[in-house]
Amino acid sequence: MQSGAHDPVDLERIDPAQNMARFYQLTVQPTLFGEQSVIRSWGRIGTRGRSMAVTFATEGDAVRACEKLVRSKVAKGYLCLSAAEEL
Repeated sequence: MQSGAHDPVDLERIDPAQNMARFYQLTVQPTLFGEQSVIRSWGRIGTRGRSMAVTFATEGDAVRACEKLVRSKVAKGYLCLSAAEEL
């Protein structure tokens, strides 16, 4: 990933048998204070869902945290829809 704001990673998990239709979105963005934040949004498809931001001192730390979250979600059955780069 390059410095600055990154393209969001969109994940989705749909299972009609369980009435499950979820989305998960991750992005790394700079803060006003020179740090980097991993912003994650999640919820049921068709709703606004919820959001949470976690701030890291360096971009590398934020990218590693984002990649770890993506691997965790893929292991739970989410499909990656829009990753500009392989994680």
